[in-house]
Amino acid sequence: MNAYYDEFLHMLDEEDKEGCVKFVLSKLESGEIDVINLYTKILEPSLNNMTCKLNEKTICVWKEHVRTSIVRTILECSYPYILKEINKNGIKQDKGRLVVVCPPEEHHEIGALMAADFFLMNGFDTIYVGSNTPKEDFIEAIDYIKPKYVDISITNYYNLIAAKNIIQEIKNTNKYQGEILVGGYAFNSNPDVYKQIGADRLLQTYQDIKSFGEEKHYEASL
Repeated sequence: MNAYYDEFLHMLDEEDKEGCVKFVLSKLESGEIDVINLYTKILEPSLNNMTCKLNEKTICVWKEHVRTSIVRTILECSYPYILKEINKNGIKQDKGRLVVVCPPEEHHEIGALMAADFFLMNGFDTIYVGSNTPKEDFIEAIDYIKPKYVDISITNYYNLIAAKNIIQEIKNTNKYQGEILVGGYAFNSNPDVYKQIGADRLLQTYQDIKSFGEEKHYEASL
């Protein structure tokens, strides 16, 4: 897997979008890489470990956006392979409806997109709403859809306050009875902060989501 990562990262550093997409799709098609390993061993590290060279400091944000755009395209191109994996393993979306959303002003959505796919592959009827969701739309959607779970993805630490306000409003205004889940880079330095903002559970990794799905399957079987 390290060899695949190194080869992919070289093309990503060169901003070779066509090369990155062709490389990933060829590995998925041949079965050399599955979607889970693609996401967790290649795409996540390629985003989290990005460094900016000294002579590129003035265009770091631009380069980050280009890299994110390439990864987003790969995620979208990988969707048929997610469906293929679901069908092959006989996975049914029978663990309840789940909504994945980002709070207002949170424009980083790659983590949320990955989380939505992970939930889908673990039997949750998943609806991905998107980044920078206005609070009013968020609240009304929860009231209309009535999901069993709400997952809020937060990358920027400064958006934790906005997430806290939304969680309080969901609980107070909507009398929401389901579970509120959170995840994202904003929790890396202080995982316990999820309790302070009123969430019920922190799910940071694929394994966290898989274990959560297994737990719900067990509860349903009792």
